[in-house]
Amino acid sequence: MESRIERLCVERGLKMTGQRRVVARVLSDASDHPDVEELYRRASALDQHISIATVYRTVRLFEEQGILERRDFGGGRARYEPTEDHHHYHLIDVDTGKVIEFQDADHEELLRVIAARLGFDLVSIKLELFGRRREKGANDVSDRAYDQDEPNSG
Repeated sequence: MESRIERLCVERGLKMTGQRRVVARVLSDASDHPDVEELYRRASALDQHISIATVYRTVRLFEEQGILERRDFGGGRARYEPTEDHHHYHLIDVDTGKVIEFQDADHEELLRVIAARLGFDLVSIKLELFGRRREKGANDVSDRAYDQDEPNSG
């Protein structure tokens, strides 16, 4: 079965080698935001002949083609996620590096209003919030957030 990323590659006319398919499959199956070294670890578990250089080249190619987006969540390593049509935002725990994805229609509307007030139509929104988790309490809503770095979340 062809993964979502494999389909995008084919639609964009990329030659799909076996190793590119492995990287595409690993990226499509990822429920987190892996860096290249983590992608390599996962890909080499599927194909022991894949090199880290191949993973780097493939990620760069996918990024150039608009299939992947590079994210900088701190920690000195770029992390990646598939390019998506819907807006979502990231809250990064500065102590653990954990990334929580969320959507907020009110926030998006406010940004559109601000852009319009300044004479612009929004074409893209990227928001990364960096924070430190509070002590658990009555106002803790983290259980309602969509946490992308937990393997079994969703």
